[in-house]
Amino acid sequence: MIAVEQWTGEEGLLLRSVKRQSVRDFADDLGISPRTVSHWKEDPTRECRPHMAQILDAALARCTPEEQEAFRVRLAALRGDPVTAAGAEAAQPAPCAVVSYKFLPVYLGDRLGSLYAVGAPRPSGPGGLEQRVLPGEHRTAHASTMHIFACGIALALVEEHQHVGSLTELALWRYRSYLTDRAWAGQRMTQLLEQHSGGFPVAPSPDPEYVLSVYELRDHSWTRTGIDPALQLLTTPSVLVNRQDPQNIRPLGAGVEHTKFQDGWAHPEAVAFDGGASKGVAGWSGVSYHPQPDERALTTSQIIALELDVQALWALSSHILRMIEEGQDPVMPPAYGWRFLRGAYVRLSACVTSSFRR
Repeated sequence: MIAVEQWTGEEGLLLRSVKRQSVRDFADDLGISPRTVSHWKEDPTRECRPHMAQILDAALARCTPEEQEAFRVRLAALRGDPVTAAGAEAAQPAPCAVVSYKFLPVYLGDRLGSLYAVGAPRPSGPGGLEQRVLPGEHRTAHASTMHIFACGIALALVEEHQHVGSLTELALWRYRSYLTDRAWAGQRMTQLLEQHSGGFPVAPSPDPEYVLSVYELRDHSWTRTGIDPALQLLTTPSVLVNRQDPQNIRPLGAGVEHTKFQDGWAHPEAVAFDGGASKGVAGWSGVSYHPQPDERALTTSQIIALELDVQALWALSSHILRMIEEGQDPVMPPAYGWRFLRGAYVRLSACVTSSFRR
């Protein structure tokens, strides 16, 4: 059990960061005023009164083992104390094996009609979006498919298996491959449109504007302490590399990843989810997941099905927003107007809530 000899505002704020709660939620959890937490920010070195120290002791005792371990490691770093072997041994970079799934969507509108007609039927995902599938034919990927959505979105899905010595190495591969993968996706979409245009010339398909990644973490040597920062770094690998020049992605330094592990780093906007033994993290640029063999666990295939619909809707919404920003009135087929978007949003929201509880 962790013991804090003297609680100050600094330790109180550290506990809040470990629990990843807002000021109001943290205050409600402790049964105190949000103003008290705000005062800690203004004077972090001020010692807490005995009654407040007891409240914080109780809150720390209610934390999960993972939260308590993260608090212990961060508290040692805050005080400049050496981290004991239990934390240091696990929380450090290590080799791992991951399966990478890249999602590359682009809006093509009614140009996709001929592709949808010849695509292989595929069951609708959690968002209820009608889609069909064509071969991706990526030359180096483990598998690739082109998903053609009836609402006008073409989405390339690329599955690749990677064995790396560190997460920095994986981050370099990830960002360096984005330019070539986006170009491949645009070329493949153009090729498919030409094949099924009935001999009529077609305009080149634009390259997808962004790539979202889903990582399934498989083989690794991390224990409970190291798995959380590993999943966080998989979700947000941009903190490990310099991306100012997309043509020359470089590592920030060998010590950066080690420091992130030692500090138990977590992105403030990333959302962690778990279902017991399985763990995952969802962020703006990616999702990481470490499933455990259990018939009750959320499967990676379920996450893939969810992200296919999410990214298709994101691309469709982005297209509509771009038209509005350019001063155009969006004109969509009646079947895919605002009622379609609202219905899909409701279904996806319900699916995300129920899935992340598993």
